[in-house]
Amino acid sequence: MNKLAGDVTGQQRSRAISAWSRDDFGDDAAAVARRLIGATLLVDGVGGVIVETEAYDASEPASHSYPGPTPRNRAMFGPPGHAYVYRSYGIHWCLNFVCREAGHGAGVLIRALHPTHGLAQMRQRRGLPDDADDRLLCAGPGRVGQALGITLAQYGLPLDAAPFAVLTADAPPAQVLSGPRIGISRAVDLPWRFGLAGSPYLSRRWSVWQS
Repeated sequence: MNKLAGDVTGQQRSRAISAWSRDDFGDDAAAVARRLIGATLLVDGVGGVIVETEAYDASEPASHSYPGPTPRNRAMFGPPGHAYVYRSYGIHWCLNFVCREAGHGAGVLIRALHPTHGLAQMRQRRGLPDDADDRLLCAGPGRVGQALGITLAQYGLPLDAAPFAVLTADAPPAQVLSGPRIGISRAVDLPWRFGLAGSPYLSRRWSVWQS
């Protein structure tokens, strides 16, 4: 991984010591999704610690890439280390990190963050009062997208360059949970949802899980 750029603040250094490069996203989506737990995601300096992810792959029918390349999903087919953005139910923008080699079609959905940077801006974007519970800011992929200001403008952009920064935690998380993905009707048996054990910022509590 690349050394963290010199413009990272002291607060960020205390939480993260190195930045992900595009090559770090080249593994299987499930491996990347697990490894992202505890990393810090920033978009124009706004963001927090990733506490929940889901992996998707062209080999399974829940993935947007399963039918093959289309104008909508073309970013999922690489190269890795880029953003795949889509609109859910015509309302919410959702952020995904493209994985595997170019042409494969895999990605990681960012489901929840523990917000740490730019909370006032997140509340404004989410239409919440100043005293709103921090857990309402980034618990769920639609909330993540809204809080970070994600739109189609970020579609296909590299994750190791502005406005994005993905920063490795200075210590691995104590325990990462895995279990079935949420809100899908196909390939429901795959344990490709990952989360930080004990985090109050998850989008949904774990009913079925393994460590």
